[in-house]
Amino acid sequence: MAMMSPKDHIEDIRKRKFSIGGEPNSLREDLHQAVKNLSAELYSKDVHFLMELIQNAEDNEYEEGVKPSLEFVITSKDITETGAKETLLVFNNEKGFSSNNVESICSVGLSTKKGKRNSGYIGEKGIGFKNVFLFTARLYIFSNGYQIRFSEEPCEHCGIGFVVPEWVDGNPILARIDQIYGSSKKRPTTTMVLPLKTGKRTRVKQQLSSIHPELLLFLTKIREVSVREENQDPKLNTVSAVSISSERDLVRKKNIDAESFLLMKRLLGAMDNAVTICGGKGSQLSKNAELIG
Repeated sequence: MAMMSPKDHIEDIRKRKFSIGGEPNSLREDLHQAVKNLSAELYSKDVHFLMELIQNAEDNEYEEGVKPSLEFVITSKDITETGAKETLLVFNNEKGFSSNNVESICSVGLSTKKGKRNSGYIGEKGIGFKNVFLFTARLYIFSNGYQIRFSEEPCEHCGIGFVVPEWVDGNPILARIDQIYGSSKKRPTTTMVLPLKTGKRTRVKQQLSSIHPELLLFLTKIREVSVREENQDPKLNTVSAVSISSERDLVRKKNIDAESFLLMKRLLGAMDNAVTICGGKGSQLSKNAELIG
């Protein structure tokens, strides 16, 4: 594929794969049926979608010298002006989305992680990431120049949902994101915005509040995970501000499958990993910290 700008790449995907403004694609009906099957599978699950996002960040690539981190911020501000009462922002300082990553997320059953199971990659189906649609009707991604949105609602131009990318004007949204993240800080390479479904807000907050300090013992790349809530009135906050960081890395063992490696990480980590927990008094994280301290 010739080098294209992110915006031209999205336009190419819309024409080539989904026949939007381009020549009819005879496989579009097959893709439509595949997406229907995907949606049926998604909505039959009761998943801990936060762990899907954490695993996705764990599988990402990072520049040398960067301390891989993942930040969750939940806010009552309607960042995308879609009427959401609360929005989840996910910040990750990975290298950022490549054209292959974008092609993968615009597909059903295709993943850039396929065949990497022995390297510690868990997901292979390309479906796990789409579990976010259990909690949001629209997913926004800003990364490496890409400014795109995916909707569970079928696209008006091709009748397909979940995987059809739409270019968005990032300026107003990114300005609101920077206000929340902190204008004095450099925003991480990848930002995801999830306007939460009304009936899922409590569940998301419960998942955010249940992140355990032991989590880092299961991860080989991510060294810091933080959670905070942003409300105009801090008294309305129900999610404790928490930061979990690992100060030491274990030597990574090669040629070992994912399940065994994670088990080894758990066993060795209990002795060898120093975990720092910063959270509110009496929070679930503080209680778990006492258990492993």
